[in-house]
Amino acid sequence: MEEAAVNHREAIITSYMHFVLEHGKKPHNVFKFAKENDMSESDFYAHFPTFEELEKEIFCEFFTQTLSLLEKNEEYKTFDAQNKLLSFYYTFFEILTKNRSYVLQAIATDKLKGLGVTKRLGKHFKQFIHAIDIETLIIPEDRLNSFKDKSIAEAYWGQFAFILAYWERDTSPSFEKTDILIEKLVNTGFQLQDIKPLESVIDLGKFLLKELKK
Repeated sequence: MEEAAVNHREAIITSYMHFVLEHGKKPHNVFKFAKENDMSESDFYAHFPTFEELEKEIFCEFFTQTLSLLEKNEEYKTFDAQNKLLSFYYTFFEILTKNRSYVLQAIATDKLKGLGVTKRLGKHFKQFIHAIDIETLIIPEDRLNSFKDKSIAEAYWGQFAFILAYWERDTSPSFEKTDILIEKLVNTGFQLQDIKPLESVIDLGKFLLKELKK
């Protein structure tokens, strides 16, 4: 029963995306959309309260598909945070590319009307960033650590948004330049936040201060 509900949800999403692509706009109303897709209004409302909410969930669905594919890969489970993030980006943007026409249209409409279709995706992405446990400098103060964690998640969401904007404009074959950008951004980011050199400097500072007090 649960699997049937999931499949029905996916069918609604697919039908909606096809409608938008074919007509260049969202359906006039739920009743007409449901009727054209051999379902009742209640079938639609069992999964989505409005077309606007459906649009936001489509991007979350791309996220869910990405994690599902990654979690099926046993090798992925052994990756460090850097390679998990790289794998996420490559997989997510591969899924976006398969749905590029819809994604570009949805983002263009979002920019025009401010619908926030990626806002909910942002919450999921930030949770993912926390989950992969990116190593950072430990601050001996819980409130500061909490602020630091939020800042890191926001910074990576900014990175994600930058990649998405680049992908929108990418005209290279197979969007290979986006892949290059992903690799360079992630690798550089992790190199810049490498805590080991900074921790060494702090340890040295503590030692020197201790010695100077003698």
